[in-house]
Amino acid sequence: MSDQPQPEVTEDVVLFEVEDGIATIRLNRPQALNALNTEVQEAIRTYAREATERKDVAAVIVYGGERAFAAGADIKMMAAMSYTEMVDAAGEFIDCIDSLARIPKPTVAAITGFALGGGLETALACDFRVLADNGKLGFPEVTLGVIPGMGGTQRLPRLIGVSKAKDLIYSGRTVKADEALAIGLVDRVVPAEEVYATAKEWMKSFVGGPAYAIRAAKEAVDRGMNTDLTTGLQIEQMLFSGVFATRDRENGMNSFIENGPGKATFEGA
Repeated sequence: MSDQPQPEVTEDVVLFEVEDGIATIRLNRPQALNALNTEVQEAIRTYAREATERKDVAAVIVYGGERAFAAGADIKMMAAMSYTEMVDAAGEFIDCIDSLARIPKPTVAAITGFALGGGLETALACDFRVLADNGKLGFPEVTLGVIPGMGGTQRLPRLIGVSKAKDLIYSGRTVKADEALAIGLVDRVVPAEEVYATAKEWMKSFVGGPAYAIRAAKEAVDRGMNTDLTTGLQIEQMLFSGVFATRDRENGMNSFIENGPGKATFEGA
């Protein structure tokens, strides 16, 4: 067991807590390796919305506990589904993962053990990923005769490039920590017992920051990545101009003029 501070564990399938400006969304189905059944998906949506709306939340950690991040979708649940049932359910799958991507604050996936299939798709919906040095990632869907269905075919190539993404998706192979870091699939690799603490320390750097500027920056990058350069520049121009309506912009610029860089105090307004 780690001696690092960990979120409290209850019987809920997903836990939510806020401490020092940082929210933790913790997957909590250890007996099922955090498989993303309907109940888990609905809880993720609920807590993603709460993290978005709460003013006392500056950043978010998505965590699966010390054993595993998430094994993916609940295969037993899906195995019995017909085509038409999956047509209806697929939109819910996507919306669950998108609810994390839509959080307008910095987010990080703290990954121990493995993140496979829907588990990796959950991690890909976050801005950043911290992986245990013994962790493993992958999209094994092809070995089940299907493909990633919660955003993996879209987010993975945008992150690591088309050919590398195709290799992982076509083969269904798992990636160890060193390769994951080398190809840009994760941002930091640390000992397993330090994963959550590392993620929390990273998110602390955003607490007390200019919340609306960070929100605008995230929106500019995310929306710009999904369009052409000209449209992306227009999005940036609009969001850049918009932050001039905030008190943080006024405080930041005045502090720079009077005291030099890096000394501003922000209100998050």
